[in-house]
Amino acid sequence: MGKTARMVMKIVGASLALAAVICLLIGGWHDLVVAKEGLKARMSGKRSEYDDYNDSELYG
Repeated sequence: MGKTARMVMKIVGASLALAAVICLLIGGWHDLVVAKEGLKARMSGKRSEYDDYNDSELYG
């Protein structure tokens, strides 16, 4: 009985570890996509959302 319980616990632990890795990959993938889109926007020369403000009026 002890060997069976150890094997079941190893399987459960491996399943939880695999689920954690999958969650990290999904979260990391989202961050990479957002960073890629931001870099693409900067490289294409698109205006920033803050370009509409006149900085000299704001600070001086």
